[in-house]
Amino acid sequence: MAQAEARLLVVEDDPNIRELLSASLRFAGFAVDAVTTGSEAVTAAREAKPDLVVLDVMLPDLDGFEVIRRLREGGIRLPVVFLTARDGTEDKVRGLTLGGDDYVTKPFSLEELTARIRAVLRRTNGDPGPNRLVFHDLELDEETHEVSRAGQTIALSPTEFKLLRYLMLNAGRVLSKAQILDFVWNYDFRGDDSIVESYISYLRRKVDITEPRLIHTLRGVGYVLRLPV
Repeated sequence: MAQAEARLLVVEDDPNIRELLSASLRFAGFAVDAVTTGSEAVTAAREAKPDLVVLDVMLPDLDGFEVIRRLREGGIRLPVVFLTARDGTEDKVRGLTLGGDDYVTKPFSLEELTARIRAVLRRTNGDPGPNRLVFHDLELDEETHEVSRAGQTIALSPTEFKLLRYLMLNAGRVLSKAQILDFVWNYDFRGDDSIVESYISYLRRKVDITEPRLIHTLRGVGYVLRLPV
């Protein structure tokens, strides 16, 4: 099995949301621990030392703000993404002032939450990315939506751009058709993964017209952006 992208601690008292979040984040490539209460969160953060905490504000004992206050007072500076139904500016300011790194309000898309988690991890790990992604001689600029290979501009459709971006964000990691469907199309095609094969083919015709070929198929597993072995 591939190594997990990062270890996350999910703190959510609603069992349905907790299970959905945990399963979805594991599917996205993270290792996930989950707890129900604020006191359990403080203990788990100290003992398990996760890379990031997804922290619900409304908890049955300590609220999320108190959890992060106790963690910070105890010298634990790990990144925190607040997850809450509260969308008031005052709550957001309070959460970020206490040391939170992002604030996601319910309802939210799993794609948005996953993207925000990865953005926080990049920032806290000192990676200035996501504006410009580079792999070998392939470059993608997220602000201008420009793509080039070996200095030659490549024109991509919005869906091709999103697919290539996902491959580049996960360079070296094999992505299943289901993962790609979830991230690029949000399952709009009702599980029909043939659309993934089609768009991988479109992308290859534009990106892999020169050597070395970068987009590889692992039959029965998925696709990966890497240099040839």
